[in-house]
Amino acid sequence: QVRLVESGGGLVQAGGSLRLSCKASGIITSVFNPNGWGWYSQAPGKQRELVASITTPSSTNYADSVKGRFTISRDNARKMVYLQMNNLKPEDTAVYYCNTLKESLNWGQGTQVTVSS
Repeated sequence: QVRLVESGGGLVQAGGSLRLSCKASGIITSVFNPNGWGWYSQAPGKQRELVASITTPSSTNYADSVKGRFTISRDNARKMVYLQMNNLKPEDTAVYYCNTLKESLNWGQGTQVTVSS
C-alpha cells in the first residue's frame, strides 16, 4: 500500500543546488513518525548506499562525502522527507532514493541527479 515517490532531481552544473523530495504515500502516522528516514544514492555499477539520515526527533547523520553540503529534513505532518543538496559535485551523480533506515518499504523509482563538471 505504501508508495515512495522521489522527485526534484535533474541536471545541474557543479557547484549548483537541488532539493529532493520524498513523499511516503499511503503510510500512516504511527509508522512514519517513529521511523528514522534516509536518503540513499546508487551510482551506475555501484550498490545503493546511505547518504543522509534523520531519526526521531531530528538527529541527523551524513556520509563523509556529503557532510557540509547536504541537509536532510522531514515534515511528519506531510509525510515528507527532503534532501537539500548544495555545492554539488560530479561525484554526486546517482539515482537518489528514500526509505526508512530499516529499509522496510519497497523502493521507489528514485530521482536522477546528474552533475556536470
